[in-house]
Amino acid sequence: MKITKYGAIDIGSNAVRLLVANIIEDEDKEPQFKKSSLVRVPIRLGADAFVSGEISDGNIDRMVDAMNAFKLIMKVHGVSKYKACATSAMREASNGQAVVEKILKETEVEIDIIDGKKEAAIISSTDLSSLIKSDSTYLYVDVGGGSTEFTLFSKGKIVNSKSFKIGTVRLINNAKAENKAIFKKVQQWIEENTEDYKRISLIGSGGNINKLFKMSGRELGKPISYIYLNAQYQFLKKMSYRERISELSLNPDRADVIIPATKIYLSAMKWSGARKIFVPKIGLSDGIIKSLYFNKL
Repeated sequence: MKITKYGAIDIGSNAVRLLVANIIEDEDKEPQFKKSSLVRVPIRLGADAFVSGEISDGNIDRMVDAMNAFKLIMKVHGVSKYKACATSAMREASNGQAVVEKILKETEVEIDIIDGKKEAAIISSTDLSSLIKSDSTYLYVDVGGGSTEFTLFSKGKIVNSKSFKIGTVRLINNAKAENKAIFKKVQQWIEENTEDYKRISLIGSGGNINKLFKMSGRELGKPISYIYLNAQYQFLKKMSYRERISELSLNPDRADVIIPATKIYLSAMKWSGARKIFVPKIGLSDGIIKSLYFNKL
């Protein structure tokens, strides 16, 4: 048996994460990917990129500190290989490339700014075999701070995928008319791509759906229903930001974005006709680990 440790840094629009995973290789067996450590820091780059169009000096400094901290954590864990990927906030910021160069110079951490298509491909490479049945159809929805990736699976294969500029931080900062227009585009894509399929289920990934699943008390692997999710959405909307923190123990950077995130999942379920959503607790960082192992990055 051989055990190695890989690291994945996911620089999102709402938070920056480091995942350390054990890769267990045994003779005549498929490799196993086991999460060892997950560190999340609330650096909301989207609040910069989607409003002013560039990453602020304050957040650049926080990013440098975070990368140095992540390097030390990976050193302690004995990580042999890692990859850092940045998504919509960094790719839309006018100074995104300059920030990448500054971080490389000051921390020696090399960051790849990936486009929406590559982000969707990496997310889709995560291990969904335990969920996806060969004779069923699923719409995979990964909601981030700046974008949401949609991937349609049928009979175990990818039918189509698309990334839209519809994320939680973006929805909070955009004008209502702008949000309405992008929701319309998403609706059209989902309806066009799912109209030929019956009995579609959603697979949701992202920190907000993971939190909603935990709040539901459901057993891991069991789906939550559209009825439950809609009831939870109405409940959360009635509470103030302060109440969501004090009464539900939500982190301050989760208490506001959880509402637009829930709206995206509910909308995707409505437009695809899905009545349940599975939450496997996987995302971009898991995909980075697998892609690194199979030399796809």
